[in-house]
Amino acid sequence: MPKSNLRVDLLGTSFSVTVDEDAFYLKILLDKYRRVIENTKKTTGLEDPLKTAIIAGFLLCDEVEKLRARENTGLGVFDSMQAEELTLNLIDRIDSALPKEI
Repeated sequence: MPKSNLRVDLLGTSFSVTVDEDAFYLKILLDKYRRVIENTKKTTGLEDPLKTAIIAGFLLCDEVEKLRARENTGLGVFDSMQAEELTLNLIDRIDSALPKEI
């Protein structure tokens, strides 16, 4: 994979990194991190860049762990709402297949 350069301008800090990832993918990641940082600032009221970055990183780690836990429960790509919908559909099909009591 070709190397890509990424320019990071966040929380008053600017730097460039060169990594073995697709440039478009890197942009998506950076945009997501920017959104998490902005949401963290709004939610906490923090202005300190280091504290904001730490909390944003913590929130992203939480998101990763919740996704892993969901995969480990066997839901895979289905979220709980999709699993509930499938379950209700199966119950309806079973009910309709059973003989009706008189």
